Amino acid sequence: MKSLKYKILISLVAGVGFTAISYYFLLPAINVYDIGFWAYLSAVIFSFAFPFILKKKEPSGETKQRTININGKQVNIGGKGVGLKVNFIPIAIVAIPLAVLMVGSIFSSQVFNAKKYADVVNIREAVFEEDMQEADEITNIALMDSASAELIGKNTLGKLADNISQYEIGATYTQINFKNNPKKVNNLEYADFFRWLNNKEKGIPGYVMVDPVDSKANSAEYIEFEKPLKYVDSAYFGEDLMRKLRFDYPTKIFDFVTFEIDDEGKPYYIVSCLKARIGLFGAMDVNEVIIFDPATGESQIYAVENTPSWVDTVYSGDLAVQKYNWHGMLEGGFFNSIFAKVGCKQTTDDYGYITIGDDVWYFTGVTSVTADESNIGFILTNARTGEYIYYPVAGAEEYSAMNAAQGQVQHMGYRASFPSLVNISGEATYIMVLKDNNGYVKQFALVNVENVNIVAIGDSQQEAIKNYRDMLKNNGISGTEGPDDVITIEATTVTVKSVRDVVIAGETYVYLTADDGYIYKCAVASNEAIIFITEGDYLKIDYIKTEVEGIRLIQGFLVIPTELD
Repeated sequence: MKSLKYKILISLVAGVGFTAISYYFLLPAINVYDIGFWAYLSAVIFSFAFPFILKKKEPSGETKQRTININGKQVNIGGKGVGLKVNFIPIAIVAIPLAVLMVGSIFSSQVFNAKKYADVVNIREAVFEEDMQEADEITNIALMDSASAELIGKNTLGKLADNISQYEIGATYTQINFKNNPKKVNNLEYADFFRWLNNKEKGIPGYVMVDPVDSKANSAEYIEFEKPLKYVDSAYFGEDLMRKLRFDYPTKIFDFVTFEIDDEGKPYYIVSCLKARIGLFGAMDVNEVIIFDPATGESQIYAVENTPSWVDTVYSGDLAVQKYNWHGMLEGGFFNSIFAKVGCKQTTDDYGYITIGDDVWYFTGVTSVTADESNIGFILTNARTGEYIYYPVAGAEEYSAMNAAQGQVQHMGYRASFPSLVNISGEATYIMVLKDNNGYVKQFALVNVENVNIVAIGDSQQEAIKNYRDMLKNNGISGTEGPDDVITIEATTVTVKSVRDVVIAGETYVYLTADDGYIYKCAVASNEAIIFITEGDYLKIDYIKTEVEGIRLIQGFLVIPTELD
């Protein structure tokens, strides 16, 4: 009896202690639809049951001889048979959650539910030329990838002497649509535990917003919050973001958390919550959204269909791609997806972003699993509503287009970002940026989807689009008419009032302020003769307009002798 009480005491101390400590740090969802919950439950039961797993054997009544060494002599002694044996009852109890986990996984799997997985998404087919308006300037696509956004964000933060030593900016930028313009945003974080300890009363002071369309090295700005953030990923203990969310919503299965700002610039974390759509664990999909105020700790939960329109990211790009792949691979059955693969299709390995109206959409190509470097179409997925649109446009897949663009600048060593899809002169066209080894955007590239050999490069969007349209005409492709006022090279004569050199992303540009009120710029690498221009020179300049009002990009120039003036 005394031994039993002792075991019960150990069981309670070990079990309660393990449960409390592990829950505080692991933060599992207390939800039967979460695989992790059953594994956690099994560990908790084991912590309570451990003292009861082994027990003493009852004496057998037989006398057994044992030999021991006493002062160098071997002495035989007798003794009753004693020892330990396994108690299988607590082991069986521990195994119950693991059995549920195993059985639930099997009966929720694609093997038994291929058709249900394939029907998780509804896909609407549309005509590319009708949905995608012809583009003369790309203002709705995040041409800059997250790696470049991270680099530019860090450079911007580096200019803030008061913040750089105490805070850092991470790599995870959220793609949002802010006032009908694509933006990437990311809040500051504490650099480490001690900086959190020193600054937690002040909180997180601001965030970085990057313009992914501009793609210039100075296209980011640091913006301070009206009220600093208290709950963030890099905080500790009760101020840790995930711990706060878990304690507020102990039963919710969190998918991912993104930082966003509303239309007034107020910061929030958007938390997607999952639920199985097939069996216990199958086809995990978003069913609710938590909008969390990290400054006050207040939050509100919504059904997906009731999510406010300013929220941009409810479904992650990875989940959007996975759901389409369920449809594309399993429509003909599970074993068909493994062996014959008739009609099986899947997305390419990455995705880009496009803003349409007030929403952010993921873009990715669709390829047959038996095809070689070609797409059979494209899908757009609404990041807020989960809507899917399929465009049956056949042609080169994205990585082939990236390789084609890189081949045009291989002497420069530039690398292409993952492209997006645009309509140029009625042609489905990949657009991407080309980056140097430091990650800075240097040029723009356009590649024809159906004919990957049509590749146009330019220092600006307008220049690349003009070159692309010229290539389409030279290749006899119809439907290439487009407005000329945006991309036409124009000419003017001016007198230079001042000359200034500016280094942008490691490349030197010369800016000429002219007497007509405009500023004309030229990359030294594209025309080294620009370095000889001085104040007072009279020039004939060929130029195209840029996205920035008042700045024109020089395509060519001629110094006119003053005696001819």
